[in-house]
Amino acid sequence: MQVEVSGSAVISLLVDNESGALARIVELFSGRGYNIQSLTVAPVDEHGHISRVNIVTTGTQSSIRQVKTQLERLVPVSRVVNLTAEGPYVAREMALVKVVSSGEPRTEALRIAQAFRARAVDTTASSFVFELTGSTDKLDSFIELMRPLGLVEVSRTGVASICRGPQTIQNF
Repeated sequence: MQVEVSGSAVISLLVDNESGALARIVELFSGRGYNIQSLTVAPVDEHGHISRVNIVTTGTQSSIRQVKTQLERLVPVSRVVNLTAEGPYVAREMALVKVVSSGEPRTEALRIAQAFRARAVDTTASSFVFELTGSTDKLDSFIELMRPLGLVEVSRTGVASICRGPQTIQNF
């Protein structure tokens, strides 16, 4: 007997940029009990008629295939690609991380930020707001290191993803 292992999947969609399109996508996930770990959406064509949606979700390979099939049936959706299954892709997210501290913890926060190539976008006598872009794991690591140094707030964009090389979402 073969046991299916659950894992994370990055799914990219092209959808008509119309009222209610995102609600129908999210409803499909919630109605079937699937969790969305990350969701980004923005217009991607020159006229603003098409949006790209990037969803990070978890499940078994068969449940991810089922979600993909169900997404393809939605009216506003023109293309669905499971980037995780289709080949190499780039996935990044951005975070703003606020740290309030003084003395040695403040110095340590700056040192760690430099090591992670985070940029201080706001600085006061008692706080920093760092901007950091990278993989989800990189952001998670940075945030965990900042916790004992005075982390007070985090805002994350969610994953943006794209195929590596000349392949595009339209070519699948």
